[in-house]
Amino acid sequence: MPDLPSAREVTNDVLVREFVDVFEKKDASLLGAFLAEDVVFENYGDPEIHGRAAVVSMWENVFRTFEAVKFETLNQAVSGDLVIAEQVHGLGLPGRSTAPIRNLAVYEIRDGLITAWRDYTNPDKARQLLTA
Repeated sequence: MPDLPSAREVTNDVLVREFVDVFEKKDASLLGAFLAEDVVFENYGDPEIHGRAAVVSMWENVFRTFEAVKFETLNQAVSGDLVIAEQVHGLGLPGRSTAPIRNLAVYEIRDGLITAWRDYTNPDKARQLLTA
């Protein structure tokens, strides 16, 4: 018989799903409630961003750039305080169709907040989809 998820794992699963749902609102200030003060964000291939304020600021810029933002979780796995999510990031530049960009996100959680967040996307494919 498989092990049932712990209460912490269920809480972490819900936390990440709610976090992903916030992106559609395009309000970076809402993201801060999910992030630890000392969070580290890495979009694979780009320099790491350290601290809640810096991550929120970066997303403010992203939200200004894209007309459409909608993240969807296809599959999500939780092991303790680690959440791995297969996602599609729907991003649309002004006047263009929304591009379905596949992404794998890894979240580390401590005390109910995201402390590390790593996104893995093929940047060449993302650029191709965004400019098609």
